[in-house]
Formats: sequence, structure tokens, C-alpha cells
Amino acid sequence: MTIRVFIYDDNVSRRDSLKALFELSPEILFCGEASNCVNISQDIEICFPDVVLMDVNMPEANGIVGLKEIKLNYPHIKVLMQTVFEDSSIIFECIRNGASGYILKKDSPLRLLQSIQEVFEGGAVMNPGIALKVLEYFKPENISNPLSKRETEVLELLAAGLSYKLIADKLYLSFNTVNSHVKKIYEKLHVSSLGEAIAYYYKNIHR
Repeated sequence: MTIRVFIYDDNVSRRDSLKALFELSPEILFCGEASNCVNISQDIEICFPDVVLMDVNMPEANGIVGLKEIKLNYPHIKVLMQTVFEDSSIIFECIRNGASGYILKKDSPLRLLQSIQEVFEGGAVMNPGIALKVLEYFKPENISNPLSKRETEVLELLAAGLSYKLIADKLYLSFNTVNSHVKKIYEKLHVSSLGEAIAYYYKNIHR
């Protein structure tokens, strides 16, 4: 199935590079672009994207404004945030407002394509370095690990930056089984995002 992707980025060269990358990727269809989120409702209604690749820092209406608008009015659309900065407060705000992933612009083209595929399939992605930035928002808790051995293995690989597909391959599981494990992890840890789960892992499980 082709994934329709809309790009928000105020850097023209960056948008052109992304479009060129998508043209070489048969599973992705570029469906539109904008330099900010001023006309986001119109953009969405015209292009009907499956995934929005959202720059954080843009003039007039930035990526966080756009993220909030999309999740309020088009909750089915996946939003993958991109930035050049590892700013903890912005990362946390994006996570809390429903971003499906948060990666850096310096991440490889392959990593970007994998991330788009991952969020489209219902997963969540996060650059490992960014995941560490989330830790400052969580205090350590002296509690035992509530996860099963397999759930702990899945969370460990998520914290290492692996996608659901790579985890499935590594553990000889199906994608759906990995997804089920992640849902159980969220339930047991009482978290609602990948960033929170990884933060919990580093604070309370990782040794």
C-alpha cells in the first residue's frame, strides 16, 4: 500500500531533497508541501495524507501548532516530527500532544523512510539520543520490573532504536505480536507513549 506523505518545512532545499528521496521510494507518494502550518486544515483537506512529516521550527505557525491541529481534527493522521535540535522541552511537548515519532534531520535517509513506514503501520519511533533527553522529565522509582521477560526484551530493543519490524525479525516474532507486546508494556507501565516507556526503561530496568 502506498503511503501518502505531506511535508511541512520552511527550508526549500530540504523539501526538495525529501521529494527526491520519496520519488525513489515506491512505497511512498509525496502529496504536498508547505513552509508553515498557517493553512493546515486546507492542506489536509486537499491532500489527505496518511503521514505528515513535520518540521518543528517554522515561521508564523510552527510544527507544534500544526501537530495540535492535526490531532484535534484529524486524529487518524500520523505525525512524524523532525528537527535539528534535541530540545527536551519541545520533545516532551510533541510527545504529549500525540506525535507518532520524533527524529533528527541528521538521521539517515533510510532511517527516515523506516520511520515513515513504522508510524504508518501504527508503531512509534524515536531517535535513541532523543529518548535519553526525555529522562529528565521522569523521576526514578524504586519498584520491581512489572514486565515479562519477552516484554522486557522488546522494550530493550525499542530503547536501542529498533523498529517494530526489526524487533520482530530479531526475536522471530510477527509484527502483530510485537505490537501486542508494546500495548502490554504501555498498560503495565501506565504510560501512553514510546518516549515514556523508554524513559521508564532507562530509569528503572536498564542496568
